[in-house]
Amino acid sequence: MKHFLICLSLLLFYFSSNLFSAINLQSVDSHHGAFKWLMKRKSDTSESGAVLSTTSYVPDNEWLPAIVPGTVLNSLVYNKVYPEPYYGLNNKKSENLIPDIADVGREFYHYWFRTTFMLPEDFKGRRVWMRFDGINYEATIWLNGKKIGETAGMFKRTYFDITTVADFEGKNVLSVDVLPVEHPGKTYTMINNNNGAINKTSHGGDGEIGKDVTMLMSAGWDFTFPDGIRDRNTGIWRDVIVFSTGAVTLRDPFVKTDLPLPKLTPSRQTVSVNVINATDKPQTGILRGAINDNSIIIRRKIFLKSGEVKEIIFRPEDYPQLIIRNPRLWWPRNKGEQYLYRLKFNFSMSNGIKSDQIETRFGIREITANRSTPDKSLIFYVNGKRLFIRGSNWIPEAMCRTSKLRTYAELKYTQQAGINMLRLWGGGISESDYFFDLCDELGILVWHEFWMTGDTKLPVNIKLYLANVKDTIKRIRSHPSVAYYVSSSERGPALDISTLVNQVDGTRNYQPQAECCGVHAGGPYKYENPMQYYDDTVSDRGSRIYGFSLKYGAPILPTIDCLREMMDPSDLWPINKKVWNYLDGGGSYFMTTKYDNAVNQYGLSSNIVEYAKKAQLVGAVTYRSIWENWNYNKFNYGDRFCSGVLFWYHNSPIRQVCGRMWDWSLEPTAALYYTQDALEPLHAQYNFLKNTVSVYNDYYQAFANCQLSIRIFNIDMSEKYYENIFINIPEDCVLNDVITVDLPDDLSKVHFIKLELKDNNG
Repeated sequence: MKHFLICLSLLLFYFSSNLFSAINLQSVDSHHGAFKWLMKRKSDTSESGAVLSTTSYVPDNEWLPAIVPGTVLNSLVYNKVYPEPYYGLNNKKSENLIPDIADVGREFYHYWFRTTFMLPEDFKGRRVWMRFDGINYEATIWLNGKKIGETAGMFKRTYFDITTVADFEGKNVLSVDVLPVEHPGKTYTMINNNNGAINKTSHGGDGEIGKDVTMLMSAGWDFTFPDGIRDRNTGIWRDVIVFSTGAVTLRDPFVKTDLPLPKLTPSRQTVSVNVINATDKPQTGILRGAINDNSIIIRRKIFLKSGEVKEIIFRPEDYPQLIIRNPRLWWPRNKGEQYLYRLKFNFSMSNGIKSDQIETRFGIREITANRSTPDKSLIFYVNGKRLFIRGSNWIPEAMCRTSKLRTYAELKYTQQAGINMLRLWGGGISESDYFFDLCDELGILVWHEFWMTGDTKLPVNIKLYLANVKDTIKRIRSHPSVAYYVSSSERGPALDISTLVNQVDGTRNYQPQAECCGVHAGGPYKYENPMQYYDDTVSDRGSRIYGFSLKYGAPILPTIDCLREMMDPSDLWPINKKVWNYLDGGGSYFMTTKYDNAVNQYGLSSNIVEYAKKAQLVGAVTYRSIWENWNYNKFNYGDRFCSGVLFWYHNSPIRQVCGRMWDWSLEPTAALYYTQDALEPLHAQYNFLKNTVSVYNDYYQAFANCQLSIRIFNIDMSEKYYENIFINIPEDCVLNDVITVDLPDDLSKVHFIKLELKDNNG
């Protein structure tokens, strides 16, 4: 068995959003050695009370190094208690290598996490806060032997005032008692047939996990491990922050922009922030806000009763400086500048001493969605202009092995590919602040769903669910990239959060579930003959390239290096279908037999290296065919209307043979480059069914007197066809079939087509 080494991350850094230094309590601080986390099981008995075998658990008197942010299972894998789940059949439940919580009980993965830290000198004389950005699932927190509070739900930030229990001189001991989800549910049991494939899909196990506010795919899904993650991702999976303020602290700044259409000027900003008196005495002071380094100043004298929390709102009717004439707008990629304004708030006490400061970025833009289309399908508009969506479905890392480096790499690949919207699917998570910051900067829109699906049950603690939704919206609402809110993935009826969305935000459109309101179901997702995309016969559900499609896609085999990282050489060649199918969501996507037939068109392979190279081409051509056929139907007012597609799916949650534009290891496949070509903003493309050339324009800009040419070469590189025309390209359009090619009779079976599109400068 192979083990995958998980690096213990380290960091001590300072937040610009706080006046004084803030400490991020991650696994290790190499400078001071102060933030090392340890863990041990809460009890050495199962829920039934039976003593567990000493070979299957960590003895209660042993503390192990723990990964924070991370999960119990990640730490156990790091400590080599269990094998690396992302290798071969290690995670497969029937292999019995890693105990499943449904079999061994909730207490098996019930762990204490512990660390120590020192407070900086400048914290003395101030209030000290501890913020947990995400614990899965329930936790009781102790500091220096005193209980400071509890939290529940995977996606809610929780603040604790630790001033009276913190040690300002010596070492502080933080202990966190973390319980797994209350309803882990039973994962789907894999069918043991000759190929190791399942004969039905596996979505969320038995659905019980939906009763909790958590990452539903951890109970299994057909695009990741069908039988789930063994501990359901129990742990402190996001940052733990310690920071200081004065008597009054600030939270959740928000800028609500009203941009008039179609003039786009002036923009009216309503600015708000929560002001909190953390003491048992009344407090008075000045709240001051500044936009873009004092270019706009707002201020107000504030009186707070003891312990009072007050939302302070600055409206443009009262503060005309919040009316910005000729604002710099934020646009999605290819549409204009991604300009970001910066808002800073600070609160000064009546004696002039600054108590706290906080800042946020925001963009001035208007993103709406409606069904004003011929077929009532959903269409998006940005700043009054219609927006054709060429997006994708974002799937989170399956075991919460997230990092800034990983997020950066995947979003930069997304930008490179040409994607303009990401759907945060409802069975996953709400991504980090850093994720949304990058989407703001890269011009990538975000469709955000709130942790319900059609395959899992509804949350049982409605109050807890709404608290998680409310806090998440507060966290992400200032990001201009956030475009759309949806309660649930393909579920009706779901819990309706429209009232809460409007109360907490009120600037985004909303729909109760993903597959309604002008959005149709997707498919296919497996490999199909690329020619079938051109005549739109690839789906057994009938024509699918129309309207707004929630899911539509295909796999590609990862590179040979990535394949070698996920299984033993003996399983690579000849292909061991038992292993390959397990790393294919149980055989749902890659479908090796069908893919074999496509790869073998290029000749039978004698080894896995040869096979993998051919498979790269097979998958890449499929990707390009999908994207270009959606391009072809852009805003088509013929028999059907076409407003956008979300590719299913975007990124690999685990190491898997049904790869994407890049593998879990972040190595690109040929699909990335073929997608990059198909989604370039000004693009010439070939229709292999009609033998025609079309031109796609994603810019809000017209191009006059452009030169379009096509050349066709035989395999010996002799030119057999040439045609050149001049065209005018309107903004935001597709010009279909501007050249019809009469293929010459003497073309070789393998030939090459070269398309060139040049502006009037050549």
